[in-house]
Amino acid sequence: MKIRDNLDALIEKHPELYEAYAAFGKAVHDQGGPLDERTRWLVKVATSSALGLAKAQQTHMAKAVAAGCTQEELEHAILLVAPTAGFPRMMEAMERFREFVKDGLPAV
Repeated sequence: MKIRDNLDALIEKHPELYEAYAAFGKAVHDQGGPLDERTRWLVKVATSSALGLAKAQQTHMAKAVAAGCTQEELEHAILLVAPTAGFPRMMEAMERFREFVKDGLPAV
């Protein structure tokens, strides 16, 4: 099942829960502090990578690119995972990153 299909199924069955979740996420992202848009997405790339959340990492990388992040910035964010979350976790995330950029950064 594609990421979007799964999300659409959740929205269809539980629209009020998704609306509350989306509003919370938007508030934290937009009003939670002074970090600029690009930095916030790089933090989310690193966090999802450190936690081994493959689908979240893919989504966050796409949103980071849409916010203007470069391939080098994405890679650096993932490399920073190694000292804290461990080398194996970083390597798993790096594999997903390489797949994400294999044909160049996706068009936004």
